[in-house]
Amino acid sequence: MSVVIETTLGDITVDLYLIERPRACLNFLKLCKFKYYNFNLFHTISRGFIAQTGDPTGTRTKGESIFGVISGPSKRYFAAETEPRIKHTRAGLISFVGSEDNMIGSQFFVTLGADLTYLDPKHCVFGEIVEGLDILESINEVICDKDDRPYQDVRITHTVVLDDPYPDPDGFRAPSRSPSPSAERLAGGRIAPDEEIDETSGRSAQEVAEMQAEREAKARATILEMVGDIPDADMAPPENVLFVCKLNPVTSDDDLEIIFSRFGKIKSCEVIRDRKSGDSLQYAFIEFEEQKACEDAYFKMGNVLIDDRRIHVDFSQSVSKVKWLGKGRGVRHYDEKGNRSKLANQDIGNGNYTVKNRSDRDQVDRKERRRSRSPLRHRQDRSPIHDSNRRTKSRRKSRSPHRNRKRSVSSDSDTYENERRKRNMSPRRDKRYYSSSQRRRSRSRSRTNARHDNGRSSKTSSSRSYRSPKRESRKSTKDHK
Repeated sequence: MSVVIETTLGDITVDLYLIERPRACLNFLKLCKFKYYNFNLFHTISRGFIAQTGDPTGTRTKGESIFGVISGPSKRYFAAETEPRIKHTRAGLISFVGSEDNMIGSQFFVTLGADLTYLDPKHCVFGEIVEGLDILESINEVICDKDDRPYQDVRITHTVVLDDPYPDPDGFRAPSRSPSPSAERLAGGRIAPDEEIDETSGRSAQEVAEMQAEREAKARATILEMVGDIPDADMAPPENVLFVCKLNPVTSDDDLEIIFSRFGKIKSCEVIRDRKSGDSLQYAFIEFEEQKACEDAYFKMGNVLIDDRRIHVDFSQSVSKVKWLGKGRGVRHYDEKGNRSKLANQDIGNGNYTVKNRSDRDQVDRKERRRSRSPLRHRQDRSPIHDSNRRTKSRRKSRSPHRNRKRSVSSDSDTYENERRKRNMSPRRDKRYYSSSQRRRSRSRSRTNARHDNGRSSKTSSSRSYRSPKRESRKSTKDHK
C-alpha cells in the first residue's frame, strides 16, 4: 500500500506496514484522504535526526487523529500499537509522534539518520520511503535556526492515496477537491517556498557593493583555509596594531614611540631589522592599547615627514603572533617572549597537537639520509648524464669519433665513463665493488703485465721472454712465499 506525498522540494512515495500497524495505517490513510496534511509545514528539521510535520498550525502543539476529526476533541488521540516491535534503524522510516503514555495523533516524522533505536519505546513506526530518497536528502540539507526551524518553508502540498483497503469510518466525508490554503495554515511559515529573496532591497549602492565585497573576501578566505594557506577563514589581524613603512634607516624604536605616543599609550614599538647585520629594514609595527588611538594615528600620520622621509601608515595585516597548531587543530596567541598572551580567550580549537608516529617518521628520514650517502647515488650525480654542461660536451663528442679519440678527458668522471664504455662493463664491475679475492687477482695480473712489458723491451727475443699471465702469477706467488 503506497501513498504519494508531494512537497515543495519533490515527491515522496511511502509504503505502509498494513499488517504490523493496521490502526496507525488506517489513521494515516484517512487523514491523507481527508486532505488534512495539505499545506502542512515541516516545522522541525534536525539534520541527521528527524523531519517532523503533521500540525496544521505549524506550532508543534496541535493536530488530531482521524477519530478526533470525526467525533471531536475527546478522541483526539488513540493508543499506538507496540507489537510487533519495529525499530528506528535507518533513514527513511515514517513514525507517528507519541506522548509519554504512548498516545498518537496526526503528527509524524521521517528519520534522517540511522541507529535511532532510543525512539522505539515512545514512537510508532508505520511505514517507509521507497521512492524519493534524494528529496529526503534535500530536506536534510535545509538551513534552520538554533531551534531546528527552517528559514524557508518546506511544506506538504498534496497527498495522493493510491489504494485504500480500509472502509471509511462512520461520519467520514472526503472532500471532492483539494481545499485552498487557509490563513491559519500559512501563518506559521517564514519565507514562502516560491518567494524570491532579494537581499539588496532597501539598501544603497554603496551598501550593496560592500556586501558583495565581503562575500567575495569570505569566499577567498574559505578557499585559502581549504588548501591550508591560512589556519582559519575567520581569522583577522589585530585592530590596534599599526604598520609604518618607508622609514629612514637611522630612525629607531624610541624615535617612533615618542612621535606616536601623543595619540595614546603604546604597548610595543618595533623597527624590523636584519638578523645578521642588524640594519633597519625600514618598516615597523606599533601596537596601541586602544583601537581608537590606532585609528587616530592612521588618519593623522600618513605621509608625515620623519628624518627626511615621508612615511606610509596602514593597519597591520600580520598574524605573526598567532601560532597555527596544525590543520583542524586551531590556533593560539603568543606574545613577543613566546608566552601565552592575554588574547588566550580568542584561541581557536583545543590545541592538542601531537606528532603521531614520530618513530616511523624518523626511520624514514634515516633511510633518506642513508640513500643520500650511497656511493652509487653520488656517482650518478657526477655522471655527465646528470650534468647539463657535460651533456652539451657529450653531444659535441658524438659528432666526430676521431676528435673524441684524440681529445684528452678533462675530469675523473669522464675518464671513468670512457673506460667503462671501452670495456663494456656494468657499474658494478668498478674496483670499488670488488671483493678481497678479486682485488688480489687483479694486483697479480697487473704485476704480470708489467713484467711482460719489461721483457718485450729487452734485447732478447720476444718468444723467450714471453710467458702466460697464469704461469707468471704462480711464479710470483712462489717467490713471494
